[in-house]
This record gives sequence, structure tokens and C-alpha cells, in this order.
Amino acid sequence: MIASAQLWIFAVLALLLFLVEIWALVNALRFRADAYTAADKRSKVFWGVLTGVAVLLGFLSLPYPIGSGGSSMLFMIGGIIIAGIFLADVLPALRRVMGRAAGNRW
Repeated sequence: MIASAQLWIFAVLALLLFLVEIWALVNALRFRADAYTAADKRSKVFWGVLTGVAVLLGFLSLPYPIGSGGSSMLFMIGGIIIAGIFLADVLPALRRVMGRAAGNRW
């Protein structure tokens, strides 16, 4: 019973983190390339590829019927670190450059 609960918790956590990684990728792709230069961050291609890798790692950390399952906690951690760096550092800088308040979602 406890093992079953742990599997469900892991599956929900993996899915939530996967959604955060997708959100980071969408945000990385929706800004213009010159905004990255103006914000003094790496290029749009760099962050697009990196957040794409985060989505791939998040997908691989999903449980078996969807992803690879198994011992993929390292994939989950790697993907969310990449997405977290983008969302916490790069996205606010891009929003400032594009004239959007840091608190606004769009």
C-alpha cells in the first residue's frame, strides 16, 4: 500500500515538473532573438535548445506507460534545474527588456 502511494506521488510530481519544463520551453521560444541580446543573456537558440533538453529529460522521467520510467530521478532533477534557471533568471530579464512588468504573466 505504501509503495503504491509512493508510485502515485512520484508520477504526479514527474508530471507537474514536466509541465513546468514545457512552460519554460514555450516561454523561451516566444520572445524575439534580439530580446535575449538586449537582456544580456545567451541566445534564443541556446535557451531554446537547453529548455528543449529539459523537456526531453522531463519526458524520460515520466513513469512507464508514458515515459521510460524506472530510475530516472536524475533526469527529473536535471530537467527542472534547467527550466528553473530559465524561469528564475532569464524570463524576468526578457520581460523587463520587452517592457513587461516582472509580476505580469504575459
